[in-house]
Amino acid sequence: MNEHDKIATRLALILQKLVSKERFTIEELCEEFNVNKRTIQRDINERLAFLPIKKENGFYFAESFTFGDLSFKDIQAFATLCGIKSLYPALTNEFIVDLLNIKTSQAYLIKSFNHESITNQQKSFETISAWILKHQQISCTYKNKQRVLNPYKLVNINGIWYLGADEDGTFKTFTFSKMTNLKFLDTQFSENPEFIEFLRKNEVTWFSNSTFDVTLQINAQVAEYFFRRALLPNQKIIEHTDEYLILSTKVSYEDELFSIVKYWLPHIKILQPTDLQTKFEGILHDYLIPS
Repeated sequence: MNEHDKIATRLALILQKLVSKERFTIEELCEEFNVNKRTIQRDINERLAFLPIKKENGFYFAESFTFGDLSFKDIQAFATLCGIKSLYPALTNEFIVDLLNIKTSQAYLIKSFNHESITNQQKSFETISAWILKHQQISCTYKNKQRVLNPYKLVNINGIWYLGADEDGTFKTFTFSKMTNLKFLDTQFSENPEFIEFLRKNEVTWFSNSTFDVTLQINAQVAEYFFRRALLPNQKIIEHTDEYLILSTKVSYEDELFSIVKYWLPHIKILQPTDLQTKFEGILHDYLIPS
């Protein structure tokens, strides 16, 4: 795992402690992550400086209001904080912190700390977020069809951004990066109580009606991270040796799976379905050796 990935994982776990309202010392973090005191101090004082982290009698913790009533599973701290910051470098720290309050959390659901880069769509992303909160319609071209949508929530699942929206009375999911010709309308819509309840109860399962099983092989170099936390949806460990870890997960779309695999390269391989490993190798080949 490269240095950036080590930092990302460490920050994600520190943020989980903060979200869980834990108190910890620098010495405890040094021991847990096997790094020196200066590294942890930089994490807290520089990388996480935009958060109101307090120190009392040598223990660090987050201000009680910082995360509102959100649980860690709702915000997946690193994706919400550091992940979005790296995804959109122009975003202010204030915008990131705003994601954590109850009102703006209505616009986002983030379930991982790896992500696709859609920096060139930053303005559209921010505007859709505002239109969600204002309950105003948008129009776009999607799969060669012009559509008018009532947007409800932006969701990041294992690196891919989706928009959950109502189209003609039916709740649908749209891959954000594939939406073009976006227009933001003045027309306001009334939220459908059934959709709101559905979102509340099902959290992330609403974005797809079906999932499929995937078996992955993880090299020993990064296996500890999958032991420490369930980093994948419905993660189950099947086999563990000194050389590798085999686990299963459930995903809804190929893009979602490929995003996971790209993030953990070169330490990961798709064992099942085999055709998806072949397809992924083809994608890498086309990228490295363009025709």
